[in-house]
Amino acid sequence: MGSYGWYEVVIIGGGPAGLTAGLYAARAGLKALLLERGLFGGQLVNARLVENYPGFPEGISGAELGELMRQQAAKYGLEMLTVEVTGISSGHPYQIFTTEGDIQAESIVIATGSEYRKLGVPGEEKLAGRGVSYCATCDSFFFRDQEVAVVGGGDTAVTDALELVQHCRKVYVIHRRDQLRAAKALQEKAFAQPKIEFLWNTVVEEAIGNDRLEGLRLRNVKSGQPSELKVNGLFIAVGLEPNSQPFSNLLKLDQGGFIITDELMRTSAPGIFAAGDVRHSSARQAITAAGDGAVASKSAFEYLRE
Repeated sequence: MGSYGWYEVVIIGGGPAGLTAGLYAARAGLKALLLERGLFGGQLVNARLVENYPGFPEGISGAELGELMRQQAAKYGLEMLTVEVTGISSGHPYQIFTTEGDIQAESIVIATGSEYRKLGVPGEEKLAGRGVSYCATCDSFFFRDQEVAVVGGGDTAVTDALELVQHCRKVYVIHRRDQLRAAKALQEKAFAQPKIEFLWNTVVEEAIGNDRLEGLRLRNVKSGQPSELKVNGLFIAVGLEPNSQPFSNLLKLDQGGFIITDELMRTSAPGIFAAGDVRHSSARQAITAAGDGAVASKSAFEYLRE
């Protein structure tokens, strides 16, 4: 334990937002450091194939795209460190507290992302990426002419169902209540769609399958009646958990715990910026996260210059 020294900008998080912020900072000649607690690439590394990132007409695996971003940032001299950040001091220059020691920073870009809420049922983890998905935008294409289920009752779940009917033969929406929480306009679209069937007052008890998802064990929460549903895909849309906890004492968050920023990625604290899935109103796509990272880094540069 000790101190790692002083940096003009420290980027926390090594997904597309953080790596892009780091690339821009390094190219601008700033003394910059990127901190990542796990794998470089963030949520991207879980994507088998990314087909909507410009410049890769044949698609590219998420892990490969993340590694290319890391290499590009490293090429321009970005320092990187694998540690976990536990908090930030309120005084300026900021002290960043990590599991390995403290770091002093004139400015900070928080790009810690968010994590999909899990159902926590048997088979979910084993079949993730093998029929169980948390992103309809990313994976709907793989389920052409198949039967799939969406779990959830909010805007994301209904939007996912409407996205999936473009490709799938049938979409079941499984919801633990007897009415949706989604916006009225979305509900009307979904109810008008003949390929969507709603399973009310129902929860998933288990995802069934060996190498691929083959079906679901369900339970009606009112009657307790168990049932089985044969589907090839399960899309879980029960919310996101932003990785914002270490910063909650310092920054303004929205009701969901996401960091509030303006269009220049400025947070409520001077010299601290947020980018990607950890900030409110994020589109939760690799391309928009990268765009956020570029804006945050440029804002940090302007802040330091002033």
